[in-house]
Order: sequence, then C-alpha cells, then structure tokens
Amino acid sequence: MILSQLPRFHLSILAKPPLPLSSPSHFNFINRRSNPARTVFSFAPKTNLATVEPIPLPVSDDSSDLDEDAPVEISLDKLFVPPETDISGDDPSSLTARILKGSNIVLSKYARDAQVAQADYVKSSVRTEDCPADGLPEFALVGRSNVGKSSLLNSLVRRKRLALTSKKPGKTQCINHFRINDNWYLVDLPGYGYASAPHELKHDWNKFTKDYFLNRSTLVSVFLLVDASIPPKQIDLDYASWLGQNQVPMTMVFTKCDKRKKKKNGGRRPEENIKEFQDLIQGFFETTPPWIMTSSVTNQGRDEILLHMAQLRNYWLKH
Repeated sequence: MILSQLPRFHLSILAKPPLPLSSPSHFNFINRRSNPARTVFSFAPKTNLATVEPIPLPVSDDSSDLDEDAPVEISLDKLFVPPETDISGDDPSSLTARILKGSNIVLSKYARDAQVAQADYVKSSVRTEDCPADGLPEFALVGRSNVGKSSLLNSLVRRKRLALTSKKPGKTQCINHFRINDNWYLVDLPGYGYASAPHELKHDWNKFTKDYFLNRSTLVSVFLLVDASIPPKQIDLDYASWLGQNQVPMTMVFTKCDKRKKKKNGGRRPEENIKEFQDLIQGFFETTPPWIMTSSVTNQGRDEILLHMAQLRNYWLKH
C-alpha cells in the first residue's frame, strides 16, 4: 500500500518511523529493508474509462431495510483492480458483473480454487520465528476485540468451533495457524483495543503482531476487520494507518453488516459507517485498498473473501 499525505494521528501501535515510500504504478513490487526476502505489492487501477462516473455496486440480497435508500454506487477510481487485470474495454454493465458482491474488488483470472475442503489447526506461536516454516502462503485476520474475528474464521471454513469464540473479548493471545486444503494458511491474530487486558499483555501482543507483519515472508495480505454496525473508531483508523505506513498489504473486512438500524429510529446503516471509514482513511493511501462487506450470521461476504484470497494467493504463487 502506498501512503499519501498521512494525517497526524496518534499511532498507538507504531514503534518506529515508517519505511520509505515509493511511487504508485499499476503493480509495484516493494522490497522491505527489514526483510529483503519479503516482497510486498501494491495496486493501482488500470483503466482508460472515466473515473468520475459512478457505477452500481453489487450488494447483499438481504436488503429488507434498504427500500427507501438509493442503490450503493462506486466510482471507477475506487475499485481494486488486481494485477494483470485490464478493465479498459469493459462498459459499466460488464464491469459491474466482474465486481465481487458487496465489495470494490474486480475478479481476475487468478480467482480459482477458492473453496475450502479441509481446515486444520496447526499451532500457536508467540514469535514470528516459531511460525510454520513450510513456505505456504498465508492470510492474517486481525481486528479490534469483539469485532467478530473468530466467528468470521469459522464461517470461512464452515466449521462452528475451528476457532473458539468467547463472550469475553481478548482471548486470542497467540499467532494461531490453520492450514487450509494443505496448501495455504489462515492466521488468527490477537485482537487489539481490549481495555481490560493487562498493560504488559497488550504490549506483548502489539510487539509480536507488529513483528509478524513486518517480517513474515509468506504473508500475502492482512485482512483488517472493522465493525460496520458502529461509527468508525480511532483505534481502527490508527491500525489502518500503521499498516499503510509500513507497506503491509491490507484488505478491509467490514463485519456485522447484518445489523441494520433504520434511520427513522436514529440509527446508521452499515453502508453509512463504511463510507465514513473509507472517507477518513482516504488520505492514508495513494490508491483505495480492497474492501468487503460481511456477516458471520448470514454468511454474507464468505464466498467473496475466499475468491479474493484465491486470486491474491494464486498470483503470489506464480510470482
């Protein structure tokens, strides 16, 4: 991810100055100084279409509370276009069909072999060097405590108790690896922002997760979970900012999108909270990061996340 004109937020998990930044291109390889073997990629839309005309954004079929609201739209310059994907010849209707439902992500030729046939817990680690060393690609799930991380992981693998959920936030305290189909990993990381956790424990979590992000050579992308049922939290903005500063590939996963509050009752719809979050992080990145709307209750976004992971993973394996 490329950072541009970062607002001066207080970064509670930033322990050292950001790494040098580079100029955006359609697909940039950026070698981290901290780990020369680690390759990080960033994306910019490749299109010669006008970027000011919004197109309809596919959303969940569960739209019972949206009858009085305008359709969700997205402008072309806010799309996430994967590498080796050309949308310049697509008219708006054709392009709409290529966008994953409830997201800004365009499908590429690498979106294959997405289904989960097998999922197994492998190990828990408190140091990056103790994580599995088999070289398989992995995707890390991280988010504020009680954001629904374990529930989403269970939904992705269609297993109710692969990752144990708890009514008490902050129970995940290690880097937990789950091997999927014997050829890639889902990684469950400690939640952040749990006020009741001891200060020393929170410090340790921040330290080893930060080290994992910066030094794990097989990390394809971080999936940052954000609660869409409430207005944006500063701690989530800080986390997104830190990932952007350190050029860690990131996908935003907006959770609890089934919790719809009608405007007549003074509530805000998830789409409104999502738009506000995107507006607030607009200055963090040169290009818009990929994002997906989800619900572990209705399984909204489950297949979309797996397809997105598949296209990132297959491109990573090829290159």
